[in-house]
Amino acid sequence: MDYRICNRYIQAVLSDTGAELQSVQKDGGEYLWNGDAAYWPERSPVLFPYVGRFTDGKYLLNGKVLEMEIHGFARKLPFAVVYQEEDGITFELRDNEETFRMYPYHFILQISYELQENEIIITYRVSNGSRETMYFGIGGHPGFRVPLDEGLTFSDYYLEFQGASRPDRVGHTQACFLSGTSTEFPLEEGRKIRLAHTMFDDDAIVLQNMADEVTLESDKGSRRVRVSYPDMPYLGLWHAPKTEAPYICIEPWTSLPSRQDIIEEFRYKNDLIRLTSGEQYVNVWSIAVD
Repeated sequence: MDYRICNRYIQAVLSDTGAELQSVQKDGGEYLWNGDAAYWPERSPVLFPYVGRFTDGKYLLNGKVLEMEIHGFARKLPFAVVYQEEDGITFELRDNEETFRMYPYHFILQISYELQENEIIITYRVSNGSRETMYFGIGGHPGFRVPLDEGLTFSDYYLEFQGASRPDRVGHTQACFLSGTSTEFPLEEGRKIRLAHTMFDDDAIVLQNMADEVTLESDKGSRRVRVSYPDMPYLGLWHAPKTEAPYICIEPWTSLPSRQDIIEEFRYKNDLIRLTSGEQYVNVWSIAVD
């Protein structure tokens, strides 16, 4: 089921499947990718309790081999609506028999969307109801239309970080696992990445040590998207490889995929969040449209 929230500036549509954004509009213009299966059938999935892939879809926890597909299970499961107002909504997912087989923890995941003028404030809350420490990753995967303005092209747009920085590109293998290396990713004027379809021929670009806000815009257009992620140490940039897909995903993450050919021991993966019994984790990020 879809739910609509709005204020005098923008409106958003969200699905209770995966608590996923379906539409973001301002002044009649659509900013979010439409989910065309010819390129990518999703729009803005929530990645939980893992970001990326496991080798062979498997990981180790407490001496057992468990299985989980790419980006975790939250994006495909039904959420309950626990709060709704005209300009905000909160979805909730609790562990069940299905999740426990893949991820043997008792948890509550709440995802809130609140409109403040032209901005969507997105809050992740994770509560650990298990007796032991819980390990997880979480992140966003929103896709945005490119071009945002009629008459422009993909290459008319660029990403501009809020402040000058020297990010590193996290090394990945051809199969999209961690390679264990990283290289500096040069930015034009220390701030910009000009878009080209070919930049994704080798799949995603994953950055770290970058500024915590980035804007998608064009000097030829009037519409833009700003993504802020103050507590997300990694940023994925992606569209379907070796295509001319008319969108880009700007993905703030808390953690990274697995190493290739290694069945990861979950407790020892040092980029995961560690949440002790009875504690709650909160992470807030946002999407603003102009």
